[in-house]
Amino acid sequence: MIGIRQKLVLGFGGLLLIIAAIGVLTIRHLDALGGAIDVILRQNYRSVVACQKMTESLERIDSGVLFTFTGHGDEGMKTIRENEENFSQALRVELGNITLPGEHQKAMQINTLFLQYQIIIKQVTLQSTSLSERQRLYFSDLLPLFHHIKQLSAEVLEMNQANMEAANDNARQMAASAHNTMLAAIFASALLAVLFSVQSHRWILMPIKKLTASVKEIRNGNLDLVLDTTSMDEIGQLSRSFNDMAATLRQLRKSDQEKLYRSRRVTQEVFKVLPLPIAVLDANGRVEVSTDTAERYFGLQQGVYVQDIGHDWLKGVWQKAIRQGDATESEEGNEYIQHFEGSREYFFQPVALPVPFSAEREEFSGTALIFRDVTQLHEQLELKRSVIATVSHQLRTPLTSLRMSVHLLLEERIGHLNEQQADLLMAARDESERLARMLDDLLELNRIESGKAPLKRVPVSPFRLSCEGIEPFLVHAGDQGVAIVNTLHEGLPDVIADPESIQHVFANLLSNALRFTSPGGQVTISASDEHDKIRFSVEDTGNGIASEHLEHLFERFYRVPGQTATSGIGLGLSIVKEIVEAHGGSVGAENVAGKGSIFYFTLPVRQESQSS
Repeated sequence: MIGIRQKLVLGFGGLLLIIAAIGVLTIRHLDALGGAIDVILRQNYRSVVACQKMTESLERIDSGVLFTFTGHGDEGMKTIRENEENFSQALRVELGNITLPGEHQKAMQINTLFLQYQIIIKQVTLQSTSLSERQRLYFSDLLPLFHHIKQLSAEVLEMNQANMEAANDNARQMAASAHNTMLAAIFASALLAVLFSVQSHRWILMPIKKLTASVKEIRNGNLDLVLDTTSMDEIGQLSRSFNDMAATLRQLRKSDQEKLYRSRRVTQEVFKVLPLPIAVLDANGRVEVSTDTAERYFGLQQGVYVQDIGHDWLKGVWQKAIRQGDATESEEGNEYIQHFEGSREYFFQPVALPVPFSAEREEFSGTALIFRDVTQLHEQLELKRSVIATVSHQLRTPLTSLRMSVHLLLEERIGHLNEQQADLLMAARDESERLARMLDDLLELNRIESGKAPLKRVPVSPFRLSCEGIEPFLVHAGDQGVAIVNTLHEGLPDVIADPESIQHVFANLLSNALRFTSPGGQVTISASDEHDKIRFSVEDTGNGIASEHLEHLFERFYRVPGQTATSGIGLGLSIVKEIVEAHGGSVGAENVAGKGSIFYFTLPVRQESQSS
């Protein structure tokens, strides 16, 4: 069996051999070309240069001899000596670079003749000899030697130039041969690469494409696919393993389908007997399974889309849960959904819980709708409100009579009082007034919670709200020695609020701040723009509030330990919280270490749609 590995080795091995052969041929031709070029540059070229220098030096020597005939003996002798040395150096180079047949004999002949030339030069340049005698020696002996030496040098030059041309032609032939050899090798390599590519397509690419197409079929759910396994190489082994995997997947799918069907049936049967209305939706909002109560009360039948049921609040809570990715109650807050079944009234609180695919994936596969039955809680709240309202109204009548009686006694209309009697009646009057304020707070809180205190919300300036809230306390603050500073400016955007209710909020916060601020202190009113809300703050310079009490301040009947009996029963901040939340805002408190405390609340900013 020839596997893919062996096929790849055969293909790439052939390419490697061709590359190695091309490399060897290239190196050999480069070496040969290098040798030819070395002959041209290193051997013949040196001889050519030496011959040129000898000819030039010989001509300058001859010029120096002629200078001595014209009366410039010193200058001529200087020229002769310098160029004799130059000629000798060039001749030594030539004698040391003999490369051609016959070149040595000519070089030695030049050497012999130059020695004779030097002897005759001494005679010709001897100043004691007459000028005519020297001229005769020059023309008869020296000039023939000059021409002979120059001719021999020219012959040596021509020999080397001829050899350079021959070496150049040889190098050209070698380059052409290397060019043709490389073209042939490249052509053979390209041909082998094409053959290997074609075979690779048949051996590897086509089977891999078939496997890829099969994987896509399985991804689309076609597990009945069977691949051809006739090949005996690795692709064939992979195909057989692929068929085994598909068979295993078919078995697992069948088993999972049975388990899923069984689980669905169990879930449906269990859901039918659950008392709470519960429904499970898929990612598109279609009901997959629901309890009988969910189907009966809210129309959440299997296969129905939540968008088509007709309950806008149900569609809203589902969309909000998908958008936020967390458990979500109705968009109206903690309001209840009222439902009548026969002669009975029920109240439910809907909760939408997104169901993720898995812990690794953030997408959601569906949503669970759970309707908490808060009927009993709602009835208890209504009963508590009714009891508070009834008791408060029942207490108000005798309390009013009691207060009137105390006032009449203090006015001494039915008799004079001694000092002790007057003190007792003063204490009774203070306690009856405190009791009346408690009843008023209870009634006010009950009215707000029951929705019987409708808010008349209008656009109003934050600066105006703060000024109207501060004004009733300016005199009292001055008597107490406490400064009230309003830092609001008129550039803040308008808020949507009921001015009368907000005055009640300011009254509670300012009265508390003044109560706990010592003379010489300061109460500061400020506000800041928080994009879609305005945050109002009331800051005092009192002793502050311990951090463990901050989170309980707005609870009903909660009082910070250490307060006097006349400081109230802990309903003022609860009323503040109810009023602000009815406006769509929030309240809170912060402790400034060593500087006092800050109470704040937010109100929504008027939007453009509300102003038009």
